[in-house]
Amino acid sequence: MDNKIVFIINKSEITAGTRGASLGPEAIKVAARKIGSDLFEKHSSCNVKNVNELLDVPTVYPFAKRIDGLLSVYKELNTDISTILNKGQFPIVLAADHGSAGGTISGIKSAFPDKRIGVVWIDAHADIHTPYTTPSGNMHGMPLASVMNIDNLECKKNDVDAITVKLWEELKGVGVTNKKVNSEDLVYIGVRDVEKQEVAVIEQLGIKWFKVEDVREYGVNAIVNSVNEQLKECDLIYVSFDVDSMDPDLTSYGTGTPVKNGITPNEAKELLIEFSKNKKTACIEIVEVNPCLDEKKNKMAEVTLEIVEEIVDIIKKR
Repeated sequence: MDNKIVFIINKSEITAGTRGASLGPEAIKVAARKIGSDLFEKHSSCNVKNVNELLDVPTVYPFAKRIDGLLSVYKELNTDISTILNKGQFPIVLAADHGSAGGTISGIKSAFPDKRIGVVWIDAHADIHTPYTTPSGNMHGMPLASVMNIDNLECKKNDVDAITVKLWEELKGVGVTNKKVNSEDLVYIGVRDVEKQEVAVIEQLGIKWFKVEDVREYGVNAIVNSVNEQLKECDLIYVSFDVDSMDPDLTSYGTGTPVKNGITPNEAKELLIEFSKNKKTACIEIVEVNPCLDEKKNKMAEVTLEIVEEIVDIIKKR
């Protein structure tokens, strides 16, 4: 067994608005078995404890749904990710929903508290809402705000109760208690479905944003070179890939919040391949495969598996 790479299987789906993403990591394994791939036999894996049973009862936090459960998931990921990184291994996180990505980033920062972390966020959504600005209360729209210590009170629209505020502050403080990521060290690729509150904070902080049109106009290599240049002062890079960054008409609708006019599967693969080649890249997360919503019989998982196999081969050769 090759111990350089460890798959982190995170089935937490408490932050999404739809059900079924908890089956995503297993759907990717099913896709591997279908083609006789031994990917998951050759590499070790770690299962993150989840609290998906909270989905069976009503949430009492309308502006931060199940934030109490998410706090425990953050803590689990903080421990698991930091432990794996401290062993010199490379974690590839196969996660259900995107809400727990802040826990992954917390774990990276806990492992390397003095290091500067760059974040490449490949997604249809900006995920930089807060309990004060969220239109839905679904916390898969808030992971970046949690690790950047953002409240965005300038765009406040929700009157958040004191208990939620307390839990939000605890969430932001998991692991290293200060801000984990600087705004100049975050880059968006493919984001195209945002609310005005998110646009306001993105513009205020000057966050770099490559839209789908930019990928088409300049090409993947130019985008990657630009990202690497921007993040050249960072010590480590974390890449977070939400499958809804891809155009659902070219993949499938097997994800919780599909958005048309995304990047192509080939563009996604090329992006992940190029970022995997960067020796600063220390962790890659892949999220939001939902076989329950897949009208093409697990097509999204099959497309995702192809990407995962490519990046594994590259990381092993670094």
